[in-house]
Amino acid sequence: MTTSFLRAAAFALAAAASSLAIGSAHAAADPAAIVKHYTDIAHAKYSDALDAAKALDAAIDALIAKPGDDTLKAAREAWLKSRVPYQQTEAYRFGNPIVDEWEGKVNAWPLDEGLIDYVDPSYGTESDENALFVANVIANPKLEIAGKAIDATTITPEVLQELHEAGGVEANVATGYHAIEFLLWGQDLNGTGAGAGNRPATDYDTANCTNGNCDRRAAYLKAASSLLVSDLQDMVTAWSPDGDATKNVTADPKAGITAMLTGMGSLSYGELAGERMKLGLLLHDPEEEHDCFSDNTHNSHYYDVVGIQTVYTGEYTRPDGSKLTGPSLHELVAEKDAALDKEMTAKLDASHTAFKALVDRAEGGEAYDQMIGEGNAEGNKVVQTAIDSLIDQTKTIERVITALDLGKIELEGSDSLDNPGAVFK
Repeated sequence: MTTSFLRAAAFALAAAASSLAIGSAHAAADPAAIVKHYTDIAHAKYSDALDAAKALDAAIDALIAKPGDDTLKAAREAWLKSRVPYQQTEAYRFGNPIVDEWEGKVNAWPLDEGLIDYVDPSYGTESDENALFVANVIANPKLEIAGKAIDATTITPEVLQELHEAGGVEANVATGYHAIEFLLWGQDLNGTGAGAGNRPATDYDTANCTNGNCDRRAAYLKAASSLLVSDLQDMVTAWSPDGDATKNVTADPKAGITAMLTGMGSLSYGELAGERMKLGLLLHDPEEEHDCFSDNTHNSHYYDVVGIQTVYTGEYTRPDGSKLTGPSLHELVAEKDAALDKEMTAKLDASHTAFKALVDRAEGGEAYDQMIGEGNAEGNKVVQTAIDSLIDQTKTIERVITALDLGKIELEGSDSLDNPGAVFK
């Protein structure tokens, strides 16, 4: 499911990124200035994500105050808009421990949604790997986790923090974008067929409640939204000029450049090409798509790719259309090896084109979970082409690392790419 806003934003960014070539490089590329600009863009991106989360929070308030098809649609639209700036921050995760340690609170997936709310009988009733598989916090104010009693009589951000990854199980995702997504859309029960989640607005209508516990469901949704705002505020603070993330990455310019390329390469290869794409394609499993309740996965993947480009080009287009530009890796690489810079630019252009094809296909009516479905040769090929473009650009990122004499950098890997046989064991 997409919106006119997302369609317009995708096309605008496509135009902006269609040619990544920048004008003449500075006389001498300065690593310290490049890293400083990298932190400025981080602060801008997280600020934009925070603003979008606040707009989402306001839309959720309106839904709770007056549940209806219109307010539910508006809240869903706000969630979709909130993903645009946030996904462009993900290249900051790898190479920046402060971000990596924080990221699981806001973007963890996939989740066992039975922890949070009611689920369809097809979901099942138990899991050997998760004692809280169908805990249903919304229906059950008293819980026990590993022998510890949890009082969820009043659902607050603090309660959700305690439930998040409870029992050391990563699938117990109680907070962040995807918990909110589930509460707005509900389960997508269509498999690899057409259609997203279809939760009714009456799930929040205490006067005409469907599926029970409408007051607690609203409380959970509001607590998760409030927590998302506060978590994003933490990251805005961390990337402020005096913030810890900024200080860490600017203390040593060479280490800062290393962090930039680590983020580009790890998101390109292990995280996006591997865990978020190849795994689902190998298994033909719609549960392995990133935004699985809303069918927004094509956009989330696309904006990840735009974010990777931004790290290299030093160019960021904000939601209001304004642009940040400044010293960039592009300039540093061009100064060292003009041919290699041209190669890197071409590879980034190619991945952008491949992921724009995903967006176009989804906009044409075939969602990402349908694209990865078994027997959909054409859809599978479009996804595989996008994966291949990421693998290809990662090889050039590794060549850039070598050319800049940065030493050995460990990029994120994935069994889906490196040992696909293990996926089926």
